[in-house]
Amino acid sequence: MSIKKAAAAALVAALGVTTLAACGADDAGKAAGPSGAPAPKTVTLVSHDSFNASKEVLAAFTKQTGFTVKVLKSGDAGEAVNKEILTKGSPQGDVFFGVDNTLLSRALDNGIFVPYAAKGVDRVPAAYRLDKEQRVTPVDTGDICVNYDKKYFADKKLAPPVTFDDLAKPAYKDLLVVENPERSSPGLGFLLGTAAKYGDDGWQDYWKKLKANGVKTVDSWELAYNQEFSGSAGGKQAKGDRPLVVSYASSPPVEVLYGEPQPKTAPTGVSTGTCFRQTEFAGLLNGAKNPEGGKALIDFLISKKFQEDMPLQMFVNPVAEDAALPELFTKHGVVVDKPETMAPEKIAEKRDPWIQQWSSLVLK
Repeated sequence: MSIKKAAAAALVAALGVTTLAACGADDAGKAAGPSGAPAPKTVTLVSHDSFNASKEVLAAFTKQTGFTVKVLKSGDAGEAVNKEILTKGSPQGDVFFGVDNTLLSRALDNGIFVPYAAKGVDRVPAAYRLDKEQRVTPVDTGDICVNYDKKYFADKKLAPPVTFDDLAKPAYKDLLVVENPERSSPGLGFLLGTAAKYGDDGWQDYWKKLKANGVKTVDSWELAYNQEFSGSAGGKQAKGDRPLVVSYASSPPVEVLYGEPQPKTAPTGVSTGTCFRQTEFAGLLNGAKNPEGGKALIDFLISKKFQEDMPLQMFVNPVAEDAALPELFTKHGVVVDKPETMAPEKIAEKRDPWIQQWSSLVLK
């Protein structure tokens, strides 16, 4: 998304704890450092591994508020949410970013956030503001879709798949790799996409067809995209042999931006009839040690400055209506006009039993 989001994780984000900030001229919110000189206070952002932002942009936040940002990365979105649930009331940080609409009810039901009405949230369309109590603020959106290796399909003189139905056809046998929805946010989004497409009583039969057609399952997007997928830079190095992978509609610009040499066109494409719309949120953590800094950071995450930085940092779409997209993102990304969607209430009700059913169908 997540959004991440995850498409850029292996290319632009370092794992572990990272401090991303710079000292500003504004002394507001500062405390004395060891030498007696002013030093900014810290606000800790907990996120999935795919969070990334320009140093210049976070330095602007520091200058504006006096708070420096420390980023604590906690694995895939699902893993990161579960860690916060386990530390509820005594969180690892002040703000959590990266819970998406597929996992939102789990976070809200466990009370890990406290309400906060972010400044500037009126610039975000109501369709993205899913929590009426404002415990979370929408930050970005994107589409989970099957990506394909253009060269593979050109060499085989085979048209790439476009729809969910296509993926189950014999022509695409043993070509698709997906992520386990129990462990991976893109994997869960893809499962929900199939449920939205085929209905409560039809998605199981669809997955039986995918299994019979040789679908491969791995635990994470990182493994699927950068090890198994033949179209990515990482997959080529790893000699991946699957030309179809569940990733994002915004993954092709990643391959262009970080290509060496940079290609004129993206080496990967998107099967636009296989997409599920994902929205990622940030929230003030219950028990945050620096709630003032946390609120300021949430405000900043939906500011025009941060929103316009996101597309080429995390390869996601901004939610603020006044944020513009960079040319590389619009040129090589894909606009999905009719992604599959699902009401948060239904996701909350069906997510866990569907994951259990999926595991019984696909992994056994």
